[in-house]
Amino acid sequence: MDRDAEITAKLWKALRADMTVMLGVTMVAEPLMRPMTAQFDGDDNSGPIWFFTVKDNDIVETLGTDSHDGVISFADKGHDLFALMQGNLRVDTDRAVIDRLWNRFVAAWYEGGKDDPKLVLLRFEPRAAEIWLNESSIFAGIKLLLGMDPKKEYADSKADVPLR
Repeated sequence: MDRDAEITAKLWKALRADMTVMLGVTMVAEPLMRPMTAQFDGDDNSGPIWFFTVKDNDIVETLGTDSHDGVISFADKGHDLFALMQGNLRVDTDRAVIDRLWNRFVAAWYEGGKDDPKLVLLRFEPRAAEIWLNESSIFAGIKLLLGMDPKKEYADSKADVPLR
């Protein structure tokens, strides 16, 4: 597996484990980002990524019935990996997807269950990502003391990858 593929696999594994991201809409007057919980439909590591939210969420109100450029900012819990994902974001009304993704954690937020009038499903289709692996500054300092260049190895800790 090449290094970019390895880093990309680490991103998907971390996203599935942590699930909390900052989801945003770009190409609007003011940048808009909100913390959201990602949902995944199956084992596909290319998306889409789904988010349950409510109609009066600022992102939903900004999207309306249109599709916009979206962005996900992510840092895993251990701060070992950071990512910025770009893609397409829109409201999705596919009831079959809602049924597949529905779980007790989502249900706790919606009194009316899957038919709650406030329920909205967002669909993020990732296009590309910048992914950084955190290289410990302690190790970089040790390498520097040993006459090694820590920047050379760090170059292998970043990937700019297409996700579709």
